[in-house]
Amino acid sequence: FVMFPLNPKWDWSPSNSDARHIAVINSSYELPFGRKVRGLAQKLAAGWTLSGVETVQSGFPFTPQLGFNPTNNGDSRNPVRPSWNPAFSGKVIEGSPNQYFNPNAFILPAAGTYGNTGRNVLVGPGLATTDFSVAKNTAISEKLRAQFRAEFFNVLNRANFGTPNAVVFSSAGSAPAGTAGVITST
Repeated sequence: FVMFPLNPKWDWSPSNSDARHIAVINSSYELPFGRKVRGLAQKLAAGWTLSGVETVQSGFPFTPQLGFNPTNNGDSRNPVRPSWNPAFSGKVIEGSPNQYFNPNAFILPAAGTYGNTGRNVLVGPGLATTDFSVAKNTAISEKLRAQFRAEFFNVLNRANFGTPNAVVFSSAGSAPAGTAGVITST
């Protein structure tokens, strides 16, 4: 949905799924020990492989919004945006899960008007995970092999946060909502 159907250019912006930077690095290393021994010792020592996958991605764009329609045009489904606060100085994106963006960077548009904040002008938190696996390949016979595998996901236990609450003002004449910019999901 566009904010103002008679002027869809106001909604020209990056896509909701525009992750500008994505990198996935995969590595695998076969451990070199156990190749020169034979018999049971070889079956226990040889065939171990370590693998890892590192995923890093920038966040997704999102739009600050109003929880009501100040235009009074009767359209309750199209998201209306606030205006930029000309008196605000400082960082808009603070980055904390308790206050990802500063709601004081926005003000209410005048009654009967649309806000001047663009669509998807803010970018949410990024993602980074490191996955690790250990595998042991063992030859049982010429035609038969067995594999033991253990996989560990997000081994560095990094919290990857969701998009913050984008509703800046809940009603006309109110201060910014207490939950504006708060992240409630991972």
